[in-house]
Amino acid sequence: MSRTAEEPEAAAAAARPGQPGQPAPERRGRPRSAAADSAIIEAVLHLLEEGASIGDLSMERIARQAGVGKATVYRRWPGKSALMLDVMRSLDIPPPQLNGDSVRDDLVALLEFLRRRGLAKRSSALLRTIVSHVQAQPELWAEYHETVVRARHEALLAVLRRGVARGEIRADHDIGTIADLFVGPMLARAILHDWKELPEGLAEDIVDMVLEGVRPGPAAAD
Repeated sequence: MSRTAEEPEAAAAAARPGQPGQPAPERRGRPRSAAADSAIIEAVLHLLEEGASIGDLSMERIARQAGVGKATVYRRWPGKSALMLDVMRSLDIPPPQLNGDSVRDDLVALLEFLRRRGLAKRSSALLRTIVSHVQAQPELWAEYHETVVRARHEALLAVLRRGVARGEIRADHDIGTIADLFVGPMLARAILHDWKELPEGLAEDIVDMVLEGVRPGPAAAD
């Protein structure tokens, strides 16, 4: 089986003692190859799609499927759980681009993104398997939230702060709690109550109901 080629790269080196300003000879290293990364992640997905369980997978088996050496896999991931985290990231769809013109429309776009993610998880046994594996590893799940989920949450908070600045959302409540009012119903249906439907138009319904509740009253508007 062929191995994925990796091109060497120059490693940074400090100046040699006693010769200030003179660079040290370059050391040649082996950088990460994007092709190898993709081949390894695709190998995991292929094996899982063929019916292998995560417990069945070993780093050696993954390396064989990817056509790389075992050392190539271990240089990238210390173990299978860390690899699964990147596999899950590879299945993530990019968040929507917000135009910033309408607070309501941006909120709908963010909740529609959550709705589609919920539908994808329900329809994909592969995604459910990988997510459940990462959730069982608290440190990996925390890293996923820090690197992926947090960015989405910050985008929501930015939209809500814009709504407060425009006088469309009341300013006398914690902005994080208001954010929970928007995403909570969608997450409850998608995760806690997975027998409930996630119909088209649900994002709009949630946004309009919550906006009605958090809109400043006449006294606050004055």
